[in-house]
Amino acid sequence: MRASTSATRPLLKWAGGKRQLLPVLVSYYPQKFSRYIEPFMGSAAVFFDLLNSGRLARRTSILADVNPDLIGCYRTLRDRPGAVIRSLTLLAAQYREGGTACYYDVRDLRFNPLRAALQARATDPADVADMYTPELAAMLIFLNRTGFNGLFRLNRRGGFNVPVGRYTNPKICDEAHLRAVASALASPSVTLTLRPFDRTLAEAGEGDFVYCDPPYAPLSPTSSFANYTADGFTSFDQRRLQQAVVAACGRGAHVIVSNSSATEVLQAYTTPEARKAKLQVRPVPARRAINSIASSRGPVNELIISNVRAASLANVRPKMLRAGTRPRRKSA
Repeated sequence: MRASTSATRPLLKWAGGKRQLLPVLVSYYPQKFSRYIEPFMGSAAVFFDLLNSGRLARRTSILADVNPDLIGCYRTLRDRPGAVIRSLTLLAAQYREGGTACYYDVRDLRFNPLRAALQARATDPADVADMYTPELAAMLIFLNRTGFNGLFRLNRRGGFNVPVGRYTNPKICDEAHLRAVASALASPSVTLTLRPFDRTLAEAGEGDFVYCDPPYAPLSPTSSFANYTADGFTSFDQRRLQQAVVAACGRGAHVIVSNSSATEVLQAYTTPEARKAKLQVRPVPARRAINSIASSRGPVNELIISNVRAASLANVRPKMLRAGTRPRRKSA
């Protein structure tokens, strides 16, 4: 049964977010599974889709990411939704008055200095997530709502450097939505953890359902937006992911991976080891919206890699292609 009108949307826009590919991904959801595990949480679009459809009832979910800001924001909203909403309401009012100037004031004079102060006090990345405040969480949500394409991108010094987006009337503070997300994450069956993907995948075993949505391998030098941490996500990381996925399949996990159609990805998942793990690769059309060159944001093939046999995809198309291929100006 599909979601009702009470469906909970993802909290954040995220580069490579999977809402547009859900009609394809749902065809790969295993009919039976024990735990749900997501090593690259991002916007958690698949988690929310599973939640809304009732597939997570009486099941444990492990949501992990290596980005301390992301996990810190989610945990803070989960634990202190009222305080986050109050801070975000103030930011929304300031943005209505100041517009672009307000965005850069929040980014450069508030968010980055506060993050830097946390990092200076931290002895481990986990400390940053643990010390996240409602004010910081609200600023991250604000920047996500008003920044370019909802990107979270860091420069080599670890500073958030996404420019302001071109939105006419962004919905910055939706209290009902924020409380719904907080409630979903506060469930005793949901664990939010800050840790690398290989440690999370190493935990996956017989009957677990794992969805991996890593930073995509770039198709060109201008299409890479992998700096969700200051270190980025390299070709070496893509190879480590492939090895961890193959190992999880060997332990009996149901695994789905989405990635770009870059040659390195196709080669990695068509090796003898990948075939032995029963991994199959399927190209699907999707829209790219984050390339710095506007003409390169049209439909491209992405890859769905899985050891789960998909239901028929003959009549399934990603949502963003149904409305045509011409990019539209966003209002939220």
